Amino acid sequence: MNAPFASSISPAACALWQALSAYEVGPADADLSFTARLARENGWSHAHALRVFDEYRRFLFLAVTADHPVTPSDAVDQVWHLHLTYTRDYWERLCPEVLGRPLHHGPTHGGSAESARFFEQYALTLRSYEAAFGPAPAAIWPDARQRLLIDPAARRVHPRDVILLPRRGLGSALLMLLLLMCVALVVWRLL
Repeated sequence: MNAPFASSISPAACALWQALSAYEVGPADADLSFTARLARENGWSHAHALRVFDEYRRFLFLAVTADHPVTPSDAVDQVWHLHLTYTRDYWERLCPEVLGRPLHHGPTHGGSAESARFFEQYALTLRSYEAAFGPAPAAIWPDARQRLLIDPAARRVHPRDVILLPRRGLGSALLMLLLLMCVALVVWRLL
């Protein structure tokens, strides 16, 4: 995992980064590791969950070192939400031992002023990220419009309750469905 640019961080920030780089959530001997649970709950590959967890560490670094409030990407926020359910790990290990302070997660109050505030915070977060780590990976840190307007419209669905069709293959799937319906109609007429 890339460390922050050495010339731009203080010794305290360097120590924080070293602690975050070594930090893992939950007990090491768990049958279901934190990143495996993260992958399962979000429908991600384990490799992607590991990558997003690394980005969560970067977010935590910025939350402590930036001179402004920070806003996570949606993917990083999913890691944060899951981590908060590991209450002892979060409040008794991460905050006091690694971050050296509490880090609360507050929901939006809604409204246009709050929306404007989050757009500004997210832009500042991306600038601080770039200053510390270089360009943020767009697959995990999308632009503000994607993060604050499109991503919040997402809903969790259970595959047992719905049929999920990717948009890329939707045309082919609809064509195949139409073909099957035509075949069924021909067979029904022959009977």
